[in-house]
Amino acid sequence: MSIFWNVWIIFPTLLVIAGCFLLLRACSKNKTGIEEGESMGHKFDGIEELNNPLPKWWAYMFYISILFGLIYLALYPGLGSYQGLFGWTSSNQSVGYEEGIKVDSKKAVELAKSENRLSQYDREVAAADEKYGPIFAAYLATPLEELVKDEEALKVGGRLFLQNCAQCHGSDARGSIGFPNLTDNNWLYGGELATIKTSIMNGRNGMMPPKGGLPIEDSEIQGLAEYVFKLSGRDHDATLAAQGQASFMKGCFACHGMDGTGNKFMGAPNLTDDAWLYGSSRLQVMQSIANGRSGVMPAWNDILGEEKVHVISAYVYSLSNK
Repeated sequence: MSIFWNVWIIFPTLLVIAGCFLLLRACSKNKTGIEEGESMGHKFDGIEELNNPLPKWWAYMFYISILFGLIYLALYPGLGSYQGLFGWTSSNQSVGYEEGIKVDSKKAVELAKSENRLSQYDREVAAADEKYGPIFAAYLATPLEELVKDEEALKVGGRLFLQNCAQCHGSDARGSIGFPNLTDNNWLYGGELATIKTSIMNGRNGMMPPKGGLPIEDSEIQGLAEYVFKLSGRDHDATLAAQGQASFMKGCFACHGMDGTGNKFMGAPNLTDDAWLYGSSRLQVMQSIANGRSGVMPAWNDILGEEKVHVISAYVYSLSNK
């Protein structure tokens, strides 16, 4: 978790607790200038308001609740990425401390396995690994070139895709604005089997800085967009496109190539085709040039493991090579 999100969680949480304490203290003091038990001078429907203090049992209950909250947040997770003094996680809840020594989550799971004290979740995961582990191990031992011909493996890859990848790429894998379509043959980093697996395993971090990080003025952006349209064979303003070409030669070619066909090693898009990751309208293209784009695909190796990534890679390759 980044520092920003840590602060975003920790600061409001502690602020609310401190605010409750200060509000309780303020309400416990008589600042009205009227003696306790005396009339506040308000009457309605035969009911008279008296300056009565908060009940002590009620106030003490809230003080205890605040103290309990602080102790809880010190011992258990609740403040950003802070794990708490007990280092509790859902994986080690059946172990916690062992002879008074804090056990980290991985050691806790190993210890729980050795003593048959796994949580329900870990028991289910262990059972699934025991049942399906050999199947995925066999898939991993199969070269991708052969795996793409295995219909059963592709069905497994399809289910894994729906569970983990469809949130961004869609259940039909056609993507949306900012998320690539995996059913065509337009690949930012290459569509070879090994390249697809590398992309899924390690993730990708695309970065186009605003105006390409070049000395391009705002007045040049429209011309650049028209030149991009010219490269892709779309209708364009020839005069503006000529001006945009001069702007392109300030350095855009370093990533997109002199002919605009892109660079798969860098993930720089091919500007001569009709694939538009962030939209194809003039406004969207100009926004891409002016503001830059930063696309991130997470690495799945640590989440799914190479065995499952291997199967998903074969499935994704099959989508655009049917």
